[in-house]
Amino acid sequence: MNKMKKILATALMAVFTLAAGAQHCMRSNVDVALRIGYSVGGTAPVGLPAEIRHLNSYTLQPNLQAGIDVHKALGCGWGVLSGLRLENKGMNIDARVKNYHTAVVQGDQHLEGMFTGNVKTKVTEWMFTLPVEATFDVARNVRLKAGPYVSWVVSRSFDGYVHGGYLRVSNPTGAKVNMGEDEGTRGNYDFSASMRRMQWGVSAGVDWTFWRNVGAYFDLNWGLTGIHHSDFKTIDQTLYPIFGTVGLVCRL
Repeated sequence: MNKMKKILATALMAVFTLAAGAQHCMRSNVDVALRIGYSVGGTAPVGLPAEIRHLNSYTLQPNLQAGIDVHKALGCGWGVLSGLRLENKGMNIDARVKNYHTAVVQGDQHLEGMFTGNVKTKVTEWMFTLPVEATFDVARNVRLKAGPYVSWVVSRSFDGYVHGGYLRVSNPTGAKVNMGEDEGTRGNYDFSASMRRMQWGVSAGVDWTFWRNVGAYFDLNWGLTGIHHSDFKTIDQTLYPIFGTVGLVCRL
């Protein structure tokens, strides 16, 4: 919690420092905007693998996004946008799986193999994101944007448990170990240490100004790097952060 307070304090100081220079920037076809939004999505493989049979539950997380953007008009409706954002890309799901490769701890046993049953997963990724986007104003109050982004993850976790099923040790025909529903009989896992610090991807979206300098925005962010390091093989599928964000934007 203290770490998150330091992160938020640093982010707020950066936002206020950048905003203080907004008046000077306005003199050179540059506008500055503050935005705050909420993201919905998850970390998922591209294409639903056969091992994942059903989504039992999806719980919304505190996926807030706040930041400051700087936009430079280039002429003929075109421009370029960059900025700094603090955001969380979190997920909390429970899914039904079959022959799903994983590694868990049950009591004092470390087990790895193919699991059939239910998997509970919670992901948290607080990060600073730097987008670089080309923009095009299709109307006075509508701006399209698209481009790459890079993120630095400052706080991360990926943990959960398997329950209501069984694990075949090593392979689909290995020794069978039952996984129960209570804390003592289920299998717990924590793959936080294998998560990347740096991520990158592409984003596309639209800003719509509906009243003076105040507007709404929608962004789709698609990660092109998995959230785990490339040598992480405990989960067979590469998990990519895929999120949509809606929120408010205010031009200074």
